[in-house]
Amino acid sequence: MERNSLNSLVVYRKSLALRDLSEAVATYFSENREILSLRKIDCFRDDISKSLLADAHLITKEVEQAALSNSHSVRMRSLSYVNIMTRNILAYCNGLERDGVKEKEYLNLLRREIRIFRVSFKKWRKSLINRND
Repeated sequence: MERNSLNSLVVYRKSLALRDLSEAVATYFSENREILSLRKIDCFRDDISKSLLADAHLITKEVEQAALSNSHSVRMRSLSYVNIMTRNILAYCNGLERDGVKEKEYLNLLRREIRIFRVSFKKWRKSLINRND
């Protein structure tokens, strides 16, 4: 697959949507308003927000890497990382909720986006696993 055709992949577009929503949620819940600059972290909520941002960005990167790679082992590693990072994001939502976040509807929106992403990811993963090199 060529880099130009990435936008035609549903899973890639879903990963971008997940990344954008994760950035918005992380920025909203962070007490450090410069969280996007990834400067020094001062509190637990900022730490979770930073991790949320990092994993959301890595999901998109790993989807891209798996789509562009001709190596079966690279694709499998990337697919494994995406599974781990989606579970991490769900754990971050739980951590924010336990930290006393009042606006749970934002967390539920992010959880819903993860579920939507996972559905398209699982379909795409099946097609990659069955693909001949």
